[in-house]
Amino acid sequence: MEEPEILIVDDNPEIREVAMVLLKGEGFTVDEAGDGKEALDKIEHGAYDLILLDVMMPGMTGFEGCAQLKADPRTAMIPVIFVTALADVADEARGFALGAVDYITKPVSPPIVKARVSTHLSLVRVEELLQ
Repeated sequence: MEEPEILIVDDNPEIREVAMVLLKGEGFTVDEAGDGKEALDKIEHGAYDLILLDVMMPGMTGFEGCAQLKADPRTAMIPVIFVTALADVADEARGFALGAVDYITKPVSPPIVKARVSTHLSLVRVEELLQ
């Protein structure tokens, strides 16, 4: 099986770099985008197995980007994990209502990120096997 490909979307380049190093160290192929529009452009031209998506970004918020992904049958099944400083229960509920599979608050714990990414990629593999 090929290495799963993960897209990290965050307007903060330092956060993207830390996440990339962390996930590459776990054997994942990782790509990055600095905002929602760039992410949607990359998704249009590539195949990603999971997206780590910041909520608060200039231009298009992560909530708006997730809504667009879930509305498109070609991308609706890609798991989206929100990674954000928004820790309010209402924000989490909104993220789940939009179709996210998980919600991680910043500052992130590397073991938590690794565990949740691995869990959701395993669920994707199981679902593919069942189909």
